[in-house]
Amino acid sequence: MFKQFMTLARGHVTDSSTSVLDANAMTLLRQQMRDAAKGVAKSRKSVAVVMAYAEREKAALTRIEAQIADLETRALDALAKEREDLASEAADAIARLEIERDTTRNAVTTYETQIVRLKACLAESEGCLREMKQGQHLAEAKDKAQRLSGSMPSGIMNDLKDAEFTLKRLQERQEHAEATADALVELSVADNADDLVKRLAEDGCGTSLNPDGTSVLERLKKKAAD
Repeated sequence: MFKQFMTLARGHVTDSSTSVLDANAMTLLRQQMRDAAKGVAKSRKSVAVVMAYAEREKAALTRIEAQIADLETRALDALAKEREDLASEAADAIARLEIERDTTRNAVTTYETQIVRLKACLAESEGCLREMKQGQHLAEAKDKAQRLSGSMPSGIMNDLKDAEFTLKRLQERQEHAEATADALVELSVADNADDLVKRLAEDGCGTSLNPDGTSVLERLKKKAAD
C-alpha cells in the first residue's frame, strides 16, 4: 500500500510539473532560444580565436623559414671563406630553428583541422538556430491567435443570434406600422368621399341614398316585368 501511495505522489508531482511547463511553454521557449543564441555567439567567437591563433602561427612559420634560409646562405658563405667555426654556429642555430619550424607547422596543421571542424559545427548550429527562430515566430503567432480567440465571449454567437431575432421582430413591427398608417390614410380618404356623397344626396344632388316607397315600387315593377 505504501508503495502505491509513493507512486501516486510521484504521479501528482509529474502531472503538476507538466502542467506548469505547459502553462509557461512560451516563456520557457523564449529563454531556451536566448540561451541557444548565446551558445552560438560563443561558438562563433571560439572559431575567431582559433583562426587568430592559426594566423599567428603561420606568421611565425614564415619568419622561421626566412631565418633558416638566411642562415643557410650565410653558413655557405662562411664555409666558402673557410670560417667553419661560424658555419658550425649557423648550423646549430639552423637545427634549433628547424625543430621550431616543425613544431610550428604541426601547430598550424592542428589549428587548420580544428577550424574546419569548428566552422562545420558553427554552420550547423547557426542553421538550426535559424530554423528554431522561424519555429518560434510561428509558435508565437499561433499563441497570440489562440489567446485572441480565447478572449472572445463564449456566448457571443448566441448573443448575435438573439440580436438578429430582435432586429427582425423590430423590422416586422415597423413594416406593420407603416402598412397600418397607409390603410388609415386610405380609409380616411374613403370616409371623406362617402361623407361628401351623403351630403350631396341629402341636398337633392343625384339619387337618394336612402330607399323610399317610390324607389321600392319602381324596383318591384321592374322585377315583375322580368
